Amino acid sequence: MAAGTARVNILGVHVSAIDIKLATQAIEGWIASRRQNYVCITGVHGVMESWRDSELRAIHNSAGLVTPDGMPLVWMAHRLGFPRVRRVYGPDLMRAMTAISAERGYRNFYFGGKPGTAEVLRDALMRQYPSLQVVGTHSPPFDAISSAQDEEVVQIINAARPDIIWVGLSTPKQERWMAAHQGRIRASVMVGVGAAFDFLAGEKLQAPAIMQRNGLEWLFRMVTEPRRLAGRYIRNNPAFIYLALRQLLAPKRFPNPGSLRHDA
Repeated sequence: MAAGTARVNILGVHVSAIDIKLATQAIEGWIASRRQNYVCITGVHGVMESWRDSELRAIHNSAGLVTPDGMPLVWMAHRLGFPRVRRVYGPDLMRAMTAISAERGYRNFYFGGKPGTAEVLRDALMRQYPSLQVVGTHSPPFDAISSAQDEEVVQIINAARPDIIWVGLSTPKQERWMAAHQGRIRASVMVGVGAAFDFLAGEKLQAPAIMQRNGLEWLFRMVTEPRRLAGRYIRNNPAFIYLALRQLLAPKRFPNPGSLRHDA
């Protein structure tokens, strides 16, 4: 993607004014130029975590792309003057780039998921795209690792020479990991896709398309994983609605969205 990509300020997070085609073009541009970047795929959860945490907000705003993963962000972008923004959902972006990778020979590495998921994901995608190059997988432990162990992981990834590293650690862990490893890992792009590993590996069900289109995927996920996700949605969704309305009613409290640009 050309430098100066427009962004829209949603509660302080500079969300890229893009669609899926522009997102894949940006990633391909980084691969072609060997320019290193990371992608935050962000919905209400990521925006609200960033609202509460200035460090996480800075990580998002330093990313090559911050894609609008949820329909509430798309609707906000439209209201703030960016009517062409479309949802760039993690699993959809991963599917699109997987198809492109198989055609053009890009090298993929899967980092994250619970033990075994990355391998199931690799096998599932390679059945669909036999020419896909998957050069490595790694499922890190849930707990923190030592600096020596982290350096070993970096060396393993770099030795595999991937073009794209798909990071499935969930928000905000994956965003912090990508920011901390930019420059240490030599891949052109790291993409934090969260639960896309589980969905594309067939280990979790995705919400029906009609629920996705109408901004109700959160409800489907909460019903299917209440212990893990109910607290997140109860805490974040009402707060997002309140703050989003406040931004729309008092836009001068935020920078002019049209002036936000990002040189990626």
